[in-house]
Amino acid sequence: MSRTFDSLRYFNYRLWFIGALVANVGTWMQRVAQSWLVLTVLTDNDGSAVGVVIGLQFLPVLLFSPYAGVLADRLPLRKLLIATQTLLGVLAGVLGAIVVAGVAELWHVYVFAFLLGVVAAFDAPARQTFVGEMVPPESLPNAVGLNSTSFNIARLLGPAIAGFLIAAVGTGWVFVINAVTFAATIISLVLMRQGELQALPHAPRGRGQVREGLAYVRGRSDILVIMLVVSVVGALGLNFQLTSAVMATEVFGKGAEDYGILGSVLAIGSLTGALLAARRKHPRVRIVIAAAFAFGIASGLMALAPTWELYALSCVLVGLTSLTMMTSANATVQMTTEPAMRGRVMSLYMMVFLGTTPIGSPLVGWVAEAWGPRWSVGVGAIASILVAVVAALWVGRSWQVEVRYSLRRRPYVRVTGPTERHAAEKVRADGAAGGDPGPVVA
Repeated sequence: MSRTFDSLRYFNYRLWFIGALVANVGTWMQRVAQSWLVLTVLTDNDGSAVGVVIGLQFLPVLLFSPYAGVLADRLPLRKLLIATQTLLGVLAGVLGAIVVAGVAELWHVYVFAFLLGVVAAFDAPARQTFVGEMVPPESLPNAVGLNSTSFNIARLLGPAIAGFLIAAVGTGWVFVINAVTFAATIISLVLMRQGELQALPHAPRGRGQVREGLAYVRGRSDILVIMLVVSVVGALGLNFQLTSAVMATEVFGKGAEDYGILGSVLAIGSLTGALLAARRKHPRVRIVIAAAFAFGIASGLMALAPTWELYALSCVLVGLTSLTMMTSANATVQMTTEPAMRGRVMSLYMMVFLGTTPIGSPLVGWVAEAWGPRWSVGVGAIASILVAVVAALWVGRSWQVEVRYSLRRRPYVRVTGPTERHAAEKVRADGAAGGDPGPVVA
């Protein structure tokens, strides 16, 4: 099997991939329908209201992620995921019934966005950590990349399907269909071969486990740099539900179908980035920083695009760079964290990544109202470039990273940092012990 799809040879991961793909399609359908419902049915193109909904949806991540991480380290992950996926399906179904009945008001969407966010806050660290139980450690980067591939195939299909369904039957039925799709994930979890799961070490029940996770992260400068970068980009740059909606309706005068297609075009780049990530064996901090900088440049081009066609084309590059950053960050944090701490560390990572959205979304929505839709994209571009530059300067000075380049021979750019120096020292030590050191390439 191709290295890109290596993890699919494991039966349990193969089940998970298929089930998650179906559920992710439904989730993207609901995200599009939710923004469209608020923007065009419950308000008169109020971008701030969409920002509040998105903020409420991600606020629980900020509030509950540390405790969700403790549960992910303590409880059986498969059973925990069955419970969270069931609750997500029930909430989506109830919201759909209210909308179909024609009694939905804006506050209903606010309440359900928050409740869905609460369940998702407990689902996320368990979902991220569970990957390590389905595949061996050496396949973890590939599995993380394939998870992103599944998510972005859904991102490619879901918005387009939602756009056509909204036009055909209305937003309420999109929510109902999403509720049904959660059955795919639940069935895949039930059918897994439990004997083939590689259970991670569980943390015993005790006091101070949240503090232990915080102390562990404080002692890891590499994880702190990643968290800084993804928190800024996540807060101000990854508000596509909001920015795509206001750009489509107010700048280019498009309808629901075009809005849905725009999300699918964005997913083309994201899917490409996910497939490239699945082939990458050693994700690193430098890739996260470089991708964040490239994302800022791509977002700047998007904000300045004069036509709908050029705006849609720039979405491909934005999707590619954002997905490269996210997947590299996720895989780097998981691979370098002790298994017994992984749930807590991933919950803190998800907290700063997704939990900053409640702060960023209303701000970006206000920018769209006060300065115009283009600036709602532009602030994310500027912030992403700045945080990438600051992180690169700090890493270069603190970790003594050296960058050399040559236009005449390959590699054109040669980076020497802690990883390369550690590998060179290991090779020299092996050589001194009498082994074959082989070539030393920093």
